[in-house]
Amino acid sequence: MPLMDPISGGEERSENRINILRVIFILIFVVYGIRLFSMQILSGELYQARAQDIARRTTIIPAQRGEIYDRSYSQPLVMNTDSFAVSITPAEAPRGEIPALIGRVAEIMGVPREDIDRKVPAQYYYLYQPIELAVNVPFTVIATLAENVDTLPGISWQSKPMRNYVDSGSLSHILGYVGDITRDELTMLYNRGYQTGDLIGKAGIEKQYDEILRGKEGRETRTVDVRGRRIAGEAYNTREPPAMGKNLVLSIDRSIQTLAEKALGQRMGAVVVTRPATGEVLAMVSYPWYDPNMFSRSDMGSEYAALINDPNKPFLNRAIQSSYPPASTFKIIMTTGILQENAFNPAQTVDCQGEFFYGNRLWHCHVKKPGHGRLNLHQAMAQSCDIYYWTVGRDQLGVERIVSYAQDYGYGENTGIDLPGEISGFIPTPQWKERRFHERWSGGDTMNMSIGQSYTLVTPIQMVNMVSMVANDGKVYQPYVLKEVRDPISGAVEKSTVPRLIHQSDIDKDVFEAVRRDMRGVISEGTAQFPLNIKSVEIAGKTGTAEVGLNDRWHSWFAAYAPYNTDRPEERVAVSVIVEAVNSWEWWAVYASAIIFQGIFADQSYEEAVRSLGFQYLMPVGGRRE
Repeated sequence: MPLMDPISGGEERSENRINILRVIFILIFVVYGIRLFSMQILSGELYQARAQDIARRTTIIPAQRGEIYDRSYSQPLVMNTDSFAVSITPAEAPRGEIPALIGRVAEIMGVPREDIDRKVPAQYYYLYQPIELAVNVPFTVIATLAENVDTLPGISWQSKPMRNYVDSGSLSHILGYVGDITRDELTMLYNRGYQTGDLIGKAGIEKQYDEILRGKEGRETRTVDVRGRRIAGEAYNTREPPAMGKNLVLSIDRSIQTLAEKALGQRMGAVVVTRPATGEVLAMVSYPWYDPNMFSRSDMGSEYAALINDPNKPFLNRAIQSSYPPASTFKIIMTTGILQENAFNPAQTVDCQGEFFYGNRLWHCHVKKPGHGRLNLHQAMAQSCDIYYWTVGRDQLGVERIVSYAQDYGYGENTGIDLPGEISGFIPTPQWKERRFHERWSGGDTMNMSIGQSYTLVTPIQMVNMVSMVANDGKVYQPYVLKEVRDPISGAVEKSTVPRLIHQSDIDKDVFEAVRRDMRGVISEGTAQFPLNIKSVEIAGKTGTAEVGLNDRWHSWFAAYAPYNTDRPEERVAVSVIVEAVNSWEWWAVYASAIIFQGIFADQSYEEAVRSLGFQYLMPVGGRRE
């Protein structure tokens, strides 16, 4: 067998390897060619669209919020004012010059440099996205920035409307305010289209109807090169204008609101004025109030901190978010129960000697310590005799029926008013006391409940609903503040609130008629005879003085409606006033109510009503009255 030439064998193997490499290179070329053909020809449009998307930068154009009006739809209570926001696009400035740039901008705007450093940390220096530095910047500052724009690379400004609460005063709790959306709010609202940086209603109407007020934001889209620089030309840049939010018309009557605001004065408490026939709120005052324009000021920090720490709690809407013992106003409910249940003959009398013993304790009639003598139901209501209601409530009516009638009047439940944060008050029961204190309900508890003391708590909005139920023969309408939604351009009404009946009592109409007579007796011959027996309108109501554990201070209640008799029930107005015990004169609620009724039905301002009633020289005096 002949031997193979080693040289020729090596050459053959080398040629085989070269051929294999040639095949591999050809295969690679073919694969890349096919892939390139697929990307450029078959999927060219897809990748072109993706490239354009990557090169696009979208800027949000904030929408103007809708304006808010009172029921007259004349002058806005809340409007938008022109303002400016200043931004920086860090990557448009030389990176090494950004710290000096920030210092200069802070000096021009008059803000601490630390505030800007927090918004533009070093890791943001490469960004081509604008970062907002400040809002509500004065025009004079914008003018200074414009004069130096050539030396302020990356600095820009744009119009950004701000909320202006026009002479809000006591309207602050109704209107509320807006602020930047928080992380927690964004978590809950993200699926509704909210985004980081959005303004959102924080309280009041601004919060309740935020989605109606906020409108639809616009968008400006621009195309940039690989370095993020803007490419000029209409084909590369588009703009979708924002749509303003809807205008809201409230049921609030600005003249009645001002009247109630001045009547309450600088006294801690609340006033609610409604139409019993519809449930619309004509006025709602809670003192102390706050200035919602504060939230648009760049230096609001210290002012806000002071209000948050204020023990008088100015952010609290006392009309719906504070509850108090109803005191003798509860005797309206007691009278209703006594009559409906025939628990005690209304003509039969109880002898009030000013005090009596029960449960190893001496109980005093707080209204008249010497005693009223013998009183029937009508007289007991007019004179607000505690001993009458203690006796009948404990021995004839009983706690279960008292609780039942209190619940029928809506106590212990929200009214459903269209404002956020309403609380429900509280109606105690024997079962609750046993669970809470591990104690049995006593006759003394029933006595305290019979005159609206002890554990029972109600809100001013619940109080006005109680009066409305009497005036309406057992019908209660849900109180509401929003009257209409209107188009911001044409002013056309897009939606109107329809009165909603939320309760129809089974109590006999004859009973309500009798209760109305007894409430009128409080004014014509009883505890409120002097301040409320006014000529402009006949009033029916009930006073109340709630004990709070102080020897010389009490909460002052008055709840009433007017006119007492009318062929046009839609004209009726219901009023509840609470003046807290911290004020120097606890019985002002009755006088404040007199001013409100006089102003409404005599068409007078606060000053005119005070003069007509002869209250201008009235000086607060001490002592417990009812």
